Amino acid sequence: MEGTPVTVASVSEVGPGTVALELETPADFDAQPGQFVLLRAEPDDEVLSRHYTLSSSSVEETFELTVGIDPDGDLSPWLADLEGGETVAIDGPFGRTTYDGDDDVVAVAGGPGVGAAVAIAEAAQDAGHDAVVIYQDDDPAHEARLEALENAGATVTIVDEDADAELADAVVTHREDGQLYAFGFDDFVTTVADTIERDGGDPDDALIENFG
Repeated sequence: MEGTPVTVASVSEVGPGTVALELETPADFDAQPGQFVLLRAEPDDEVLSRHYTLSSSSVEETFELTVGIDPDGDLSPWLADLEGGETVAIDGPFGRTTYDGDDDVVAVAGGPGVGAAVAIAEAAQDAGHDAVVIYQDDDPAHEARLEALENAGATVTIVDEDADAELADAVVTHREDGQLYAFGFDDFVTTVADTIERDGGDPDDALIENFG
């Protein structure tokens, strides 16, 4: 199995069908919120790999990946059943959609994009900046961290999966409150970009990570 071996520190449920995979940070690994890694594992002696975006605001001793569990998948159910102490491998980090601590942020997330959005919002607060999180999902994950962000002064808006009008309203209301980030699958990030353009903004000014 190629890549850098890393030890699984813990696995915890963070929402319906969603777990947080905490990994011990290997030497010389440096990543910023918004970046992603390629994770490799060998369930049933078959090497499988998937990309996962970091959902922790730092990588000092450990770092976190948020994993949505596909019941019919060949890797995510296996990862969810880990207990800690196992070894997987990573390549990366990859990606230019990052937060460097310089600005207020508006982090817009669809589904599994919430991990990256929460990490960026936490990093912004840690750097003394304001944060807005707009999250579209029928079964929200990371609710405890979202509540902690809100208690620390962040604006958090959660809308249902079919509530595109509410999503657009929230984006229009907050799109100029900081550097806008968007994380999610193609239909979601396209909706966000189209909303920005209809409101007279430039989608190219947003930092958008399309999960495909």
